[in-house]
Amino acid sequence: MTDVYTLWGTSGSLYTAKVRAYLRKHRIPFVERAAGEPIFREEVVPKTGRWIMPVLVAPDGAVLQDGTDIIDALEARGLGRFPTLPETPAARAAAHVFELFGGEGLLRPAMHYRWNFDADNLAFIKNDFCAGLAPGASLEDAEAVFAFASERMRKAARSFGVTEDSALHVETSYHEFLALLDTHLADRPYLVGGLPSVGDYALFGPLFAHLGRDPHPAALMKRVAPRVYRWTERMNAPEDSTPEHPASEGMFADDIPETLRALLRFVAEDHLPELRAHIAFANAWLAERPELVAGTNGLPKPGARAIGAAAFTWRGVEIETAVMPYRFWLLQRLQDFADGSAPDCASAVESLLADTGLSEMLTLRTARRVERRDCLEVWGPPR
Repeated sequence: MTDVYTLWGTSGSLYTAKVRAYLRKHRIPFVERAAGEPIFREEVVPKTGRWIMPVLVAPDGAVLQDGTDIIDALEARGLGRFPTLPETPAARAAAHVFELFGGEGLLRPAMHYRWNFDADNLAFIKNDFCAGLAPGASLEDAEAVFAFASERMRKAARSFGVTEDSALHVETSYHEFLALLDTHLADRPYLVGGLPSVGDYALFGPLFAHLGRDPHPAALMKRVAPRVYRWTERMNAPEDSTPEHPASEGMFADDIPETLRALLRFVAEDHLPELRAHIAFANAWLAERPELVAGTNGLPKPGARAIGAAAFTWRGVEIETAVMPYRFWLLQRLQDFADGSAPDCASAVESLLADTGLSEMLTLRTARRVERRDCLEVWGPPR
């Protein structure tokens, strides 16, 4: 068992779900441990600099944190059975767009549908949280842990823009997204063909852990988007077979069908306003800190994720959301791909993004790059 990885997380964590799906699909031996175990707090957290999940501990003792970093590291170790990025420039760009949108752009529906439907969800969520955060604890202690965690998560939901004023808009937006994705999955098993891409793994996190497991949104998904629910089953399984789509099995598609373009246009409408506001806030924040030392995040607590909050208009309502440099780091992956491509490849990327209203994703940039060092997001030197 010396080649077995240890995945620290919880069953209800969307970021844990992303890594678990990758490990299963690529048949990488692992055991999953609850992040509530004392050993996680005492031995793992000091190595990551903050209490966060998922964390993957390699057989050689290396500590990896963050789903994207973990997938990159496993690919670098040669453990991927098949690629997670298409070779075709436009398809790869689309995968990168959903790599950002999946984990970050779907946080509003993920948090709304988990925390605002207690009549359906609460018993299930409480069991999940107690098992993951207080394994083996007494009933009284587990209840106290859940009370603390649920209060913290409800506060986090507000920091992602889930309020009484925005709730109806969150639901409208999510229904639109489900309908578009369900239509797209009629002709192919995954986002960009017959293999799961980085975009699929990112989308899977919220669409399974929150929206495909919690009772209220799971029933909704089964009722209005059965192909999306079937995709969550497919993503969660180690099998390669896609019996509904045998012709596309085992390969990425080179084309960008209209159904995928429609999903990209949805991202432009739904996520670009937030991205614009966050990058404007970050650049103003950086301008106020010209002496900020490269390799730090400029915050009193190095493990903090947000540098502040930005207000913007989203679907006709004013909301305010936490500004997290991690999102800029994900956006840079798309930009770095486009910047480093040959002219004809870059042109294909630019054409796709222009057609879908996403051209700004190549030009919206912070005054300093975001880097990840020792499991933390930090600022690089001025550009």
